[in-house]
Amino acid sequence: MRSFGADTIRNEVILVSRILLVLLFLIFGWGKLMNYTGTVGYMTQTGVPVPPLAAIVAIVMEVFVAIALILGVLTRPLAVLLGLYTLATAIIGHHYWTMTGAAQYEAEINFYKNVSIMGGFFLLYVTGAGRYSIDAMVGARKL
Repeated sequence: MRSFGADTIRNEVILVSRILLVLLFLIFGWGKLMNYTGTVGYMTQTGVPVPPLAAIVAIVMEVFVAIALILGVLTRPLAVLLGLYTLATAIIGHHYWTMTGAAQYEAEINFYKNVSIMGGFFLLYVTGAGRYSIDAMVGARKL
């Protein structure tokens, strides 16, 4: 099968992909970290179970796990973990099937955006972090 030159830039593309894949989480996770009280308030308002704990989980996943993936630390297990987190946030936060009108359309877009992002995380699980990662530096490519 032809690779169309992908083999020559594989590791560079994996690095850029890791960064782009978690950028959304990092930006919004940082906002949650900087405004924990507001995050808990928002989660309370939207009916998220145990809002203070949910806010901490969101911050850990969206900031610290995202940074670990950028650096390529424990990439394979963390990619699966963030993929499952993304599914959970889709189900909890974007339940379009209970809505109508414009709110339903917006929630449906965000739900399927999360599903698409999950695909990226599961692909990262399969490919691994690549050469430019801490995993590669410590010889943990088989994680």
